Amino acid sequence: MHLATAKWYDRRDSVFVEFCVEDSKDVQVNFDTSKIHFSCLSGTDNIKHQNTVDLFGEIDPKGSKHKRTDRSVLCCLRKAEAGKSWPRLTKDKTKNNWLSVDFSNWKDWEDDSDEDLSRFDKFSEMMNNMGGEDLPDFDAADDEHDSADSDDE
Repeated sequence: MHLATAKWYDRRDSVFVEFCVEDSKDVQVNFDTSKIHFSCLSGTDNIKHQNTVDLFGEIDPKGSKHKRTDRSVLCCLRKAEAGKSWPRLTKDKTKNNWLSVDFSNWKDWEDDSDEDLSRFDKFSEMMNNMGGEDLPDFDAADDEHDSADSDDE
């Protein structure tokens, strides 16, 4: 039994975890409110990988999903509490050799304006609908700002 190596990064409403396993088969990902279970077979030798991650925060299992590619399995964990940043993926502070931060996708989103955030939150939807109407809806972010000014009644 092997631990799959993984990279992760934080977004406003989701946490992304990518298990770096090539040519995976029999992929199973189970989302729980406070942990995820990942397992698969890989390569011609059918090496079994299995990871259980006790998460830093709670997620919405129904809103979470995963997507398999030939090079990895990407999991999108929908945060139970959007807008709360996760300083780390795991509940305990122990350094896990198999886990690293995905610096190419890491973004300090807490300093962003709302408009940037709404654009980045569309990224999680990309995993849902690969195609179709995925034009960013910037109106939602604008409404929040306008509502304070529209008390002219």
